[in-house]
Amino acid sequence: MLLKHLSAAAVLLLLCVQSLHGSALPAVSSYEFTAYRMQHYNLAQQRRGCRGAIVVAEARSADEPVLTRRCVIMKVQDFTTENYLEAQGQGAAAILILLPKNISSISHETVQSFMVSESEALLKETLMPVYVVPEDEQLLYMYEEVKQAAATRNLSIFIRVLRSMVTATAFQMLVSNKAPIKAITDNSIVTLEGVLPGAGEDVPTIVITAHYDSHGLAPWLSYGADSNGSGVTILLELARLFQKLYSSSRTRPPYHLMFSLTGGGKYNFLGTKRWIEENLDHAESSLLHDNVAFVLCLDTLANGDELYMHVSRPPKPETPMHSFIQHLEEVVSSRFPWLKMGLVHKKINLVESTVAWEHERYSLRRIPGFTLSHLEDPKSGLRGSILDTVSQIDFRRLKRNGIIVAEALARYMYNLSDKGSPKDVQVFKGQMDFQDSRMSSMMYFLTSVPRATQLLDKEPGHILLVNSLEHEFKRYLQQVHRHTFRQDKRDPDITFFDQMDQPIVMYRVKPAAFDLFLGGCIAAYLGIVYYAIQNFGYLYTKLKAAVKSKHQ
Repeated sequence: MLLKHLSAAAVLLLLCVQSLHGSALPAVSSYEFTAYRMQHYNLAQQRRGCRGAIVVAEARSADEPVLTRRCVIMKVQDFTTENYLEAQGQGAAAILILLPKNISSISHETVQSFMVSESEALLKETLMPVYVVPEDEQLLYMYEEVKQAAATRNLSIFIRVLRSMVTATAFQMLVSNKAPIKAITDNSIVTLEGVLPGAGEDVPTIVITAHYDSHGLAPWLSYGADSNGSGVTILLELARLFQKLYSSSRTRPPYHLMFSLTGGGKYNFLGTKRWIEENLDHAESSLLHDNVAFVLCLDTLANGDELYMHVSRPPKPETPMHSFIQHLEEVVSSRFPWLKMGLVHKKINLVESTVAWEHERYSLRRIPGFTLSHLEDPKSGLRGSILDTVSQIDFRRLKRNGIIVAEALARYMYNLSDKGSPKDVQVFKGQMDFQDSRMSSMMYFLTSVPRATQLLDKEPGHILLVNSLEHEFKRYLQQVHRHTFRQDKRDPDITFFDQMDQPIVMYRVKPAAFDLFLGGCIAAYLGIVYYAIQNFGYLYTKLKAAVKSKHQ
């Protein structure tokens, strides 16, 4: 009987050891990937974003009850304000967000929830490193493993310990860059301007402007399709179409049409501020010095069935801006009656250090202007999100909004209403229509690289994008100027920081408990073998007696 027990125990232990060894992951395997750090900047003496970069921590799911000194792994649907604050409150070592390659696969509700959490996280500073990385097979495997581990927390302690010893896999995250984070003091902001001169002398000027940079949780993943690739796309189409009208003396209206693409829009519209100052305070002559009818700012126009006109003060009747807004409403009512239009009045709070819309920069200098957008709330998360990609663009609505602006401009500048033209008259049609292929090509080009302000004067691909926009201006406009505004290093308006993309090494290992358990199994097996050798005579006698009794 003893012999049978010893033999069975030896076989069982051998199978257990072989099974564990065969199914276990390699003792140490690693996978390196590039992750992108959360925004890190100072604006108007306010510190924003994450100020940490180094990570040495074990990966854990956001579902775990204890996150202290752990790297919390989240998918987009896991990144909520509640989970973010919980990780902060518990003293998590870091947060790593997995971003799906196909943003269109995310539900609308999840996108909206993420954008709200993203914008709230960006308003404050945190010492906890926050990284975003595009999903891949290895990272998804890791996510499922830590998720599964979290799911066992409701099981008994014995089951959880046994699973941890035998089957669990631990993932260790390491960002080993020990170089200190440094401030970037040589950033520059580029603003482009160009003009279509009107017929006559001392004629009014209409300014059409849009900011071209993007914003989001991580600069390297901020593509800004709707905000504000849509505004840039419409502006360039307007320049192309009106250039045809201005090219002939017979169709040239009595208005100068000035176009500007401004940088730093996501950072208090610093490019606009500096451009206005240069034109009003330093230039001997400028169209902004003279008779400005109004400024039209294009911002976030590629979605929705609403159009809002944001003003700092309601326009007075019989002013150029009031007349143009009436033309906008006329075009909408005659051609797009289902579209909702509204006037949003928001006074500028001089106590606040930041402005909400680009037109407020002009209003502060007593230049009449307004912003046209499908967003009613200037604090909408869509205005600064890494989920604002080209997959979220509705090109039909983008074209529709461009047509509304173009037709209203033509009606205003040519005074078509007073000349008895029908309300549904179409100036831009046929060869003068908005080109679908051109608009989509421009949008895809604009979103081919992230347009975060801190990248646009540093990386070759980003510099090429700004140069290409300047080339488009020179194709259709006259008096094209490129203004490069460099910051005062002693008192910069905005300070960015480096180390925004980091290599992260993920080590995949069995926990220490597994090594102890495996070592115990091997020791027990060797102990049985040793006992059998030491007592071979006794075991042999017993075995011989057992065989003899069986034959009898």
